[in-house]
Amino acid sequence: MPVLAICRGMQLLDVYLGGTLYQHVPDVVGHDGHQPARGCFADVEVTTEAGSLVAKVMGETAVVRCSHHQALDRLGEGLVVTARAADGLAEAVELPSARFVVGVQWHPEENADEHLFRALLDAMA
Repeated sequence: MPVLAICRGMQLLDVYLGGTLYQHVPDVVGHDGHQPARGCFADVEVTTEAGSLVAKVMGETAVVRCSHHQALDRLGEGLVVTARAADGLAEAVELPSARFVVGVQWHPEENADEHLFRALLDAMA
């Protein structure tokens, strides 16, 4: 079944597969750029991994809307990072052994970015 895991969904996917989370991102990266205030969004530029589904859908780089204070630490079994923020945080993951399992730490619905939703629908066809 195709899966698009958004924000906390990406974190749940990681933990379900045996991964772990950073509990408070500012303690790890030294800034609050991924969530300037509780409930607020920030624009974060991500760089994708060439050849990944995320790169095919979003391009080499993209500015995305983030609002998270937790993030992936140790990856769950089989996951690979397919996009990172400039500070090194994983912003997207994929499960290459599946047809379409993509997790993104950002909120594509916040800026009406339909790219990932269209890719999900295409994977369901």
